Amino acid sequence: MQLDRKKNVQPLLVELQNYERQGISIWLEGCPSNSDEVTRALCVREDISYMRDYVFRKGELSELRFDKITRS
Repeated sequence: MQLDRKKNVQPLLVELQNYERQGISIWLEGCPSNSDEVTRALCVREDISYMRDYVFRKGELSELRFDKITRS
């Protein structure tokens, strides 16, 4: 399992860095964040799942938000 997570780190980091280069802001749990922080949060914590939310303004992607999925 650990090896699978490590293989996913680089593609996710590159994807998020590309969004940042395009001026798209990245949020983690309602706070401004960056590609490094989000990659660490998503790939290191096996016991937590995150939902990705794309926020569009005037038809263009402006924010990428990651929020924990909680089970009730």
